[in-house]
This record gives sequence, C-alpha cells and structure tokens, in this order.
Amino acid sequence: MAATRSSEFGDLVQIKKQLISITAQCKERGLVHSVKCLCFRASELAFSLDPLPLNEIPPAPELTEEDARDLDALCLAKSYFDLKEYDRAAYFLRGCRSQKAYFLYMYSRYLSGEKKKDDETVDSLGPLEKGQVRNEALRELRVELSKKHSAGELDGFALYLYGVVLRKLDLLKEAVEIFVAATHALPLHWGSWLELCNLITNIEMLKSLSLPECWVRDFFMAHMFTELQMIKEALQKYQSLMEAGFAKSTYIISQIAVAYHNIRDIDQALYLFNELREQDPFRIENMDTFSNLLYVRSMKPELSYLAHNLVEIDKYRVETCCVIGNYYSLRSQHEKAALYFQRALKLNPRCLGAWTLMGHEYMEMKNTSAAIQAYRHAIEVNKRDYRAWYGLGQTYEILKMPFYSLYYYRKAHQLRPNDSRMLVALGECYEKLSQQVEAKKCYWRAYSVGDVERMALLKLAKLHEQLNEFDDAAQCYIIYIQDIFSCGEQLEHAEVSTALRYLGQYYFKNKLYDEASLCAQRCCDYNDAREEGKALLRQISAVREQGEPSSTDLSVPCVFNPLSNNTTPVRRVSPLDLSSVTP
Repeated sequence: MAATRSSEFGDLVQIKKQLISITAQCKERGLVHSVKCLCFRASELAFSLDPLPLNEIPPAPELTEEDARDLDALCLAKSYFDLKEYDRAAYFLRGCRSQKAYFLYMYSRYLSGEKKKDDETVDSLGPLEKGQVRNEALRELRVELSKKHSAGELDGFALYLYGVVLRKLDLLKEAVEIFVAATHALPLHWGSWLELCNLITNIEMLKSLSLPECWVRDFFMAHMFTELQMIKEALQKYQSLMEAGFAKSTYIISQIAVAYHNIRDIDQALYLFNELREQDPFRIENMDTFSNLLYVRSMKPELSYLAHNLVEIDKYRVETCCVIGNYYSLRSQHEKAALYFQRALKLNPRCLGAWTLMGHEYMEMKNTSAAIQAYRHAIEVNKRDYRAWYGLGQTYEILKMPFYSLYYYRKAHQLRPNDSRMLVALGECYEKLSQQVEAKKCYWRAYSVGDVERMALLKLAKLHEQLNEFDDAAQCYIIYIQDIFSCGEQLEHAEVSTALRYLGQYYFKNKLYDEASLCAQRCCDYNDAREEGKALLRQISAVREQGEPSSTDLSVPCVFNPLSNNTTPVRRVSPLDLSSVTP
C-alpha cells in the first residue's frame, strides 16, 4: 500500500483512507490485542481526523483466488482465534496458501507458545523468574519464516511476525533488519515501527537505518526522540504533527505529556494529563505515568481518586495495578505496593514501569537482592531505562560496593547526560573511591547543567573543605547562597546555615570582619547555627575592641553587599574551570 510522504500532510483525506484500510487489515489478522499499537493506534488517529463522506470511504480489498480458496478455513480459524483457541485455529489453517491465512497460521502458533509460557510461569514461578521460561515454538517458527523470507514470500505482516520471533530469541541485529524491511513492505503498520523503536539504542543507530519516507515516519521519529531523551526535538515534532491536522489526537497529547514528564516539567505534564482525562475520561493507557507525577507531588487525594476510578473501569489492566501500587507506596505500605506491581507483571511480563517501580519498593523494604533482580529485568525489557540503571547504582551503594555503583551510575549518566542527579551520584562514588578530582568535575558539571536538588555545590564545597582548599570552598558556598536568594526561595533551605557558618569563619580568618559579622547575624536566624553565630559575633566584637582593622584584601570573594538590605549577588566566582569536562 502506498503511503503519503512526510511532507504531504496536506492530503488528510488520503491519510484517513489509509488509516481505515490498515485498521481493517489488522483486524482480519487478529492484531487487535497486541500491546496497544496496531489497529488501536490507527483507529485513534483516524478518529482525530474529520469524517469522510460516504463516497470517499475505501472499499474492502478484492479477494485473490488463493483468498477465495482459503476463505472458509480462514473464517473458521479466525473464530477460534478470537476465542483464544490458538492451537485449534492453527490446525484448520495448516494447508492454506494465501498470505492472510499463512500469517494467521503462524501468528496462532506464536500466541499458543506465548500462552503456554505464561501459564507455566504463573503456575510454577514468581514474577522475578519470568525470564527463565521460553516460548518453545519460537525456534520452529524462525526456521519456517526464514525459509519463506529467503524465497521472498513474506508480506509486511509476516515480516513483522518474523522480527518479533527474532527479538524473542535475542537475535537483535537480525530483528532490526527484518523490522526495517517490514516498514518498507507495509509503512502504515505501526507495530513494526514500535518494535524497531524498542531495539534502537542511540541516535547514531537511528540515523544509520534506511527507513521509508512516509508520514508515519514523523510519528516514529517523535516517539524515538522521546525514548532517546531528546525532548526538545520530540516536542517540536509533535507540535508540527498537530499543526499538520492531528490537533485532536489524544495519542499526541499523551505523548507530549510523557515528554514533559521525562524532563520533570511536572506542572505542564499534570496539566496535559488532566486535559487528556477530560477528553477521554475512560482512558487507562498512560495513567500509570500520570500516577507517577501525582506520587512525586505527594498528591494523595488525587492519586486515590485515580486509583478508584481505574478500578471501576478495569481492575485487571497493567496500568491500573501500577496506579494502585503507587498509591500504596505513597502511603508507605510497601508490601502492598510490591504485590500490585507483581500483579501488573503477571498481566504483562514486559511492563517496564512495573519492574522499575517494584525495584524501588524492594529497596524501601531493604530487600536488595530482589531489587537488583527487578532492575535487571527492567533493563532486559528496555536498555534505555535510566531509572533501572540508576536504581542498580543506588542498590550497590547501599551494599557498599562503590565500583559496581560507579558502573551503573555511568550507564545512567550516558542515557541522561544533563540530569544533575546522575552526576551527583557519580561524584559521591568517586569520593568514596578517593578520586577527588573526578568527583569535583562531576559536582561542578551537575551545577552547570542545572542542579534540580541544589546539592551539587554543597557537596563540592565540603569536598574542598576536606582537601583544605578553603578559598574554593568559600566560592562554592557563596554561589550556593546567591542562587538560593536570587531564586526567592525560603532561607530555611536545609544547608543555608552550613554555608553561612563556614563563610563566617572564613571571613573572620581573613580579617573581613564586616562580612563575617553579617554571616554571623544571619546564622542567628537558624536554630542549628544560632549559638555559633553568637559566639562569632562575640569574637568579632572582642577583636574590634582591641582596635584591629579589617583587611582590604580584594582577592577574597564577597557574598553580600550588604546582606541585611540586598540579597542580589555582587559577583559570581567560578570555583574551578571544569564546566567543559564530562566524566
């Protein structure tokens, strides 16, 4: 089927016809239940476009002689297939020759193997051992599909299935090649694009692939940018898709919300998810991501309402179980939370979010071995999941194994190079390994990219203190205080008193008594520093009574001018020239 090129979004009528056609083809082949991606996505996009007049609705495709010969067997087998009697469906299709019947025959055998695998897993193993059970039909399917592929007899749907079989057998390089071929053979089949997305590990690999020039590629690139944490590019792409005619698409709104979630723009993400629920109140897809945002903001009533609402809609959906798990986690009922994440994994063993969140719960319960297993399963599902790599780093840090922590934190940093949390974690590991120079680089880099937790400069200052680099420590504390004040944050910020205490003593030793006095006065505003502030004021008073003059050394950095009247920084001093260094 010819697909519109990405630059020709103007012909929305033709695009809608293609979406209606591919939806019908997917339904005929039983591709309606597979991972929210096939005819479901096409139907959702088609609904966002204006309705077609009767004379524009595409007719059903004409039957070939092979289709006509296999029609009775196909109708019977499809009935059994819809009842999930996959072996029975395959039995009645074993002699058919049409492309449609052949795909349903092979797909029935594949799903039969998957069903038996899942049944065996549930009966004999817990969720952490799911990866040990294999679909026994995969090797036979690979051999048969390989022969057909060599003979050039596979259509776009069969190529998609061949790629899935190869991925399941961990033959990832071959799977990528087959999925690329499937996108060329049938560009409108979103399933092939999505499977390909899960196998692409970096932007270089994405650029190296020869993909078809069609409008579906724009959706794929936007999705891929989101997965690769290239959020600016993803948002630009989704904006252009909305301007091209898909402004009503709930799929695009949900993807934009996920993108904002990934860059921790929580307010914007919450706004979009709330708008999405207004447009589609019975939607379950992506609600687990919405619950993550509510969890981060500790919005317990809203999270409780969401959980109850989803239970009423469908309590046996993966997303529902994840939302309930987040709710119990927010209430610090970690055993119950882990139980619901396990339920989610019974429903879908490849649910990335459930593996990662279950790892977090096991961490809360101090069950480090189970947490490690959960995080490793998350990485098996998606090697780009920085949260799982970061979780493994935290787990090994608890186990006091800094070399292991360093490896996993590096992996997380590679996936999120501009995330200050990864850099701060790396810096802490380097400190424990007595690699102070590398630790300094990490802390300064974390500050440079935007320190979301405002801890990098404090850790850098304390490291300078330990190394007796007093001037550099003072400069870090000065920048920290200036940032806190310039952002208008409350002065009760956790470590402000620590910085003021140090600077008071630092200025006193350098005979800058006016600056020392200002810092000491501000120390008196904090319970944990009040006594030290008073003691320093007494020392300054005693020195002044003796007539000792203040220093006029301009090389010593100054933080306030004066602090009591103006909190605008006088000047900013870079502690080290490390901003261009990436660990």
